[in-house]
Formats: sequence, structure tokens, C-alpha cells
Amino acid sequence: MKRGKRLALLFMITGICISVLAGCGGDSTVKVRIGEVTRSVFYAPEYVALSQGFFKDEGLEVELQTIPGGDKTMTALLSGAIDVALVGSETSIYVYQQGADDPVINFAQLTQRDGTFLFAREDGGDFSWDNVKGSTFLGQRKGGMPQMAGAFTLLNKGIDANKDLTLIQNIDFANIAGAFASGTGDYVQLFEPQASIFEREGRGKVVASFGVESGYLPYTVFMSKNSYITKNGDTVQKFTNAIQRAQLWVKGHSPEEIADAILPYFEKTDRDIVISAVNRYKEQDTYAENPVVDNNEWNNLLDVMENAGELKERVAAEKIVNNSFAEKAQSEIKDEAVK
Repeated sequence: MKRGKRLALLFMITGICISVLAGCGGDSTVKVRIGEVTRSVFYAPEYVALSQGFFKDEGLEVELQTIPGGDKTMTALLSGAIDVALVGSETSIYVYQQGADDPVINFAQLTQRDGTFLFAREDGGDFSWDNVKGSTFLGQRKGGMPQMAGAFTLLNKGIDANKDLTLIQNIDFANIAGAFASGTGDYVQLFEPQASIFEREGRGKVVASFGVESGYLPYTVFMSKNSYITKNGDTVQKFTNAIQRAQLWVKGHSPEEIADAILPYFEKTDRDIVISAVNRYKEQDTYAENPVVDNNEWNNLLDVMENAGELKERVAAEKIVNNSFAEKAQSEIKDEAVK
């Protein structure tokens, strides 16, 4: 009898332990694989969400990898190699235009302006867009947002990129800065921190901002396949909450504080360069303050793509944008909640 009682007690304790562990399993960390199209100070809020523990606070274990090129990043997303892509929202439109059975859905905007700057090799004093006419222009990949926003800006300044320039755009994204450094081009379209690095090295000067000139856009957005969002709505909400917290954190902190928070992701870059880059982006209102994809911004994106000849039809935002997660995060997470 005593032995029977001991066995019964052991089974009861084991059952309790299993129940407790099962309950804990419901709150276990969820892994999310992000593929970012490039490593750039342009994406500062993403790195803030990582360094300040905002993803961790939401119970997410984020694995971040850089996949150069929007086409390669989208291929990784569609193949299931990553769960979430941080890439230009135009890529989701390209997938939609191809008639995808499982469309890519934009759910959290990170940046709201183009992140490139016009960098001149020769500083001739006061800059005029007329100076660009007849020059050799080292641009970005055809069909990508930097190239389309650049062409849109040039046209608004009376410059036809295909007629008024010697346009070079057959160089891989990762090699554009190196090509300019080796002597190719009078002007180049650069992201930060590369622009600040080149200024320090005396290779020229930033003379204009394509972000300011092209207006507000859903330029870089976190997106996933519709099937992933449908199956993992709770995870997507937690992810978006972390991004909203990071955006508010960036809004409320100085370039120096932001630089210190993201420096682990730019180990080979001087702190002063990172501060300069962050300051440039903050001054021109590049970082979105919330993850909602604004309809006016979406329509401006369509205008930019239409101008570039990359739009088969104007795709209504509701077709491939799901703002429900962003709107909930925006309504529930306020400035005072982010220290």
C-alpha cells in the first residue's frame, strides 16, 4: 500500500510538472527570421528594436540577415528562407503584378522617405540641378526604389535620366560605392553612412537629398507572405509592437544616443560617421514615427513607379497592405511608454 501511494504521488507530481511546462510553453520565445535588403543607418529603428530589447520584451527571438538586392530578398521570402523581409514596398507590387497565389503583404512601415543622397565628385560652390545635365551619373538598379525615386526627382528638375545624362545602372548595389571611389561617374546616388564616409575621405560632397525631393513614400516596409500573417497573427502583432516602440524611441532620442544604440551593427564604422548619418536622416524626417502605411504615401509610390514605367496598373493599398497590426500598435503604445 505504501509503495502504491508513493507511485500515485509520483504520478501526480509528474502530471503537475507536465502541466506547468505546457503552460510555460505557450509563452515560449518565438523565432522570427528577418532578411534586410542592406545594412544601413537608414534602418536605425530596426537595430534599436534589437539593441534595446524591444523584440525580446515581446517574446520574440529575431534572427537578422542581410540579403543585398530587393530581388534576392524577395526570393528568400517567397521560398520560405526568411519569415519577414525589410525591403522596398515596390517589391510587393511586383509580386502582386505577377499574379501570386500567396501575395506579399506590407504590415509595418519603417522609413517614409528615400534614403539616398546626390553626391558630387567636384564641389563647384552653390549647387544647381542644371549642373547634373550632361554628366556621368552612377545610379541604382533599374526597377528598385532608389533608382525610381532618383529618376522621379530628376524629371521634376527638368532632367530626363535617359536623355540628359550618361546613366550607368548596371553595377550591383554592393559595388556602387566602390565604382565611384575608383573614378566612375561625376555624380552618384548614395545611402548613409557611405555618403558621410566619402565626405570625410574628401571624395566629394552631398549636394541634395532624393528623400526630400521625392516626397513621403512607404519606402522601406516589413512584409510577409499572406499565408504567414494568417497563421502567425499574434507573432506579427508582437513584431509590430516592437517596431512601434523603436520608432518612438528614435523620435525621442538624440543622434548621439541613437548612434550608440546601433553601433554594434556597424562595428567597422566610426561613431562620428554614424552620428552624422543619423542626424541627416532625422533632420529630413526619414524615420517613420509609426508603422502605418499612409494612403497618400502609397499613391505617391504609385506615381513614382508609373513614371519609371514599372507599373502595369495602379494597385490599391488594401490589396497588399494590412494596417491592422500597425494601427493597434500605434493606438496602444505611446511615447511615455518608451524610455
